[in-house]
Amino acid sequence: MTTDISRRGFLQAAGAAMLVIGIRPDGALAAGHGSAQLTPFVKIDANGVVTAVVKHFEMGQGPATGLTTLIAEELGLSMDAIEYEFAPSDPSKYNNLFFGPFQGTGGSTAMANSYMQYRQAGAAAREMLIGAAARTWGVEPTTLTLQDGVISGGGKAAPMVDFLSAAAEMDPPANPTLKDPKDFRLIGNPDVRRKDSTPKTNGTAIFAMDLHLENQMVAMIARTPRMGGTVAGFDDSDAQSIKGFIRAAALPNKAGVVVYAENTWGALQARDALTVEWDFSAAEVRSSDEFRAELIAAVNTDPEFNVMNSDQAATAALIDGADKVVDHTYYFPLLAHAPMEPLTCTIQATEDGGILLHDGAQQPTGPHMAMAQIFQLPMEKIRINTMLAGGSFGRRATPTADYQVEAALAFVITDRTRPVKLVWSREDDITGGYYRPAVAHRVRVGLDGDGNILGWDHRIASPSIIKGTPFASALVHDGVDHTSIEGVFGSPYIIPGQFLGLTDVAKATSVLWWRSVGHTHTAYVMETMMDAAAKAAGRDPVEFRLALLSGGEKDQTRLAGVLKLAADKGNWGKAVAGRSQGIAVHKSFNSYAAEVVEISGTAEEGIKIEKVTCAIDCGIAVNPDVIKAQMEGGIGYGIGHVMRDEITLTEGVVDQSNFPDYEPLRIGDIAAIEVHIVPSAEAPTGVGEPGTPPAAPALANAIAANGPRVTELPMNKHGVSFA
Repeated sequence: MTTDISRRGFLQAAGAAMLVIGIRPDGALAAGHGSAQLTPFVKIDANGVVTAVVKHFEMGQGPATGLTTLIAEELGLSMDAIEYEFAPSDPSKYNNLFFGPFQGTGGSTAMANSYMQYRQAGAAAREMLIGAAARTWGVEPTTLTLQDGVISGGGKAAPMVDFLSAAAEMDPPANPTLKDPKDFRLIGNPDVRRKDSTPKTNGTAIFAMDLHLENQMVAMIARTPRMGGTVAGFDDSDAQSIKGFIRAAALPNKAGVVVYAENTWGALQARDALTVEWDFSAAEVRSSDEFRAELIAAVNTDPEFNVMNSDQAATAALIDGADKVVDHTYYFPLLAHAPMEPLTCTIQATEDGGILLHDGAQQPTGPHMAMAQIFQLPMEKIRINTMLAGGSFGRRATPTADYQVEAALAFVITDRTRPVKLVWSREDDITGGYYRPAVAHRVRVGLDGDGNILGWDHRIASPSIIKGTPFASALVHDGVDHTSIEGVFGSPYIIPGQFLGLTDVAKATSVLWWRSVGHTHTAYVMETMMDAAAKAAGRDPVEFRLALLSGGEKDQTRLAGVLKLAADKGNWGKAVAGRSQGIAVHKSFNSYAAEVVEISGTAEEGIKIEKVTCAIDCGIAVNPDVIKAQMEGGIGYGIGHVMRDEITLTEGVVDQSNFPDYEPLRIGDIAAIEVHIVPSAEAPTGVGEPGTPPAAPALANAIAANGPRVTELPMNKHGVSFA
């Protein structure tokens, strides 16, 4: 194989040796020192510093560690001997292979998307360096090894940097030989720790909120309190007396009034001093009770879409003629994402007439395209400096690039001589208008005299997250938004006589994917209904599920595997006196998770979550320490929100504003979490989200073992108190 790159030419031009390994636009491996023809994944400089170019951004979920691990493994390096940097925004080079021509992080795809790319890049670098050394020494490459930055064999040894120039002149192998898993030193090693732990602990890590550019202005925006409201006018007379205030202006799209100040405190105070007149003629004015009533009504009528094209009347007849019928209606409220770092980004002009955006960019392609449109510049004139983000849970990846567009609009109406840093407060974040949609389900299950399922009628009503976005072509089929039904549609359970219906309901505010998207509510319904059906059948909940996972298909086998492991490690059925247990199992993002929740106390006097036992099958466990942390975080996120969180509306205005009335999980809410990883040779799959879906239903099932079946959330508003 040959490449279009003259490596000797740009090595000479650079004046220093460097080896860069990546891929060409056609997907073939390429090597050199840098070129428009090359997408770097690994760089080695003349000092022997190895850098992984990470194409997935870091919001706490671990790709900065995971992708460097893959390169370090193939190059025979320790984790201390490799650095990382974030890739530039360029979807033609760093697209997510699962997202098409789009660069982004989400859907728990980082490791699944990049596992082979990064291993192949590291293996190619190893083979090229060894090949260069073999030529220099006149020996066979098979006699040499590369370990800890040193190439050795046949009585010779030298640092790999001695061969960078020679390696850069070679063609990379078309199919480099990957390490045999039995030789892994880093992949699967539970002692490998995160690359970003130390800087995040000692305060040297720079998050987007930490950035402070010389001569910058801070911008804060007074936004419409109702979806669809626009600015009719404003008065900044009182703001003018605030120290640091510069000016105020309506955004070009009339969505808000931006205040510019010399610092964040001045911007916050000046914004609070504004008087804004809003035009609510086209705004949302429904309250939560009205919206809830619409959703409940929708699941009690014929659905808009027959998702599986099954016979609704036949299913109803099976259920109506059953010996026992389990019938529950569920309601899930709006939920905020509430990452610990509120939204922020900084925008500045560059000397070449372009724009530079500093952002914790979860999906850089969206804001990149938006910047090009707003500033009427070609894509190559827009650069994005991807920074660390303090959480996201989906909020930093909107189809509209909402906060980045706000920053761009705030900047475009200045003289562009000063950088503009957009800052959201916590209150802005909670009232910010992008939420996990409110959803209703109704499920009727018919059982025969032996406790076997005869029919399953499942109705879902929800606003669509995807319709009207650039992702509709991939995720909306025959009018059905598959994020609304995932977790029910395609469930590995063998469910006879199943009918699945969906009704779209007009949204009351902007809705967005939220950690694990549709699985947040479908897993709760599926797994609590499984428990209710098992109870009606007089059968053990684990045995009942296993019987429905006995078809021998891979999904069923792997789901049954984690179910058995969680039950075993969680001492299922052996809870001490005064405690009860609940279990749930769910497949999401191609991973399989089961969780046992053990509680003490009662719903009336106060529930205490004593322990959560989790089993996860995510294929090859690249970083077990990261996987365990993600499971713990996902469990806490899922449980914390169902315990006491909801976003409510009064005439279209959000009632909650900060953590006192949208309370996150407390460290004392869960006494212990234990995570068990299933050994696997399957390709790695996601871990950022799969821990969340089973957590809440496992808790609900533990409560229902000796108390109420909670079908409306949050729990503390519907019959359950917590100690």
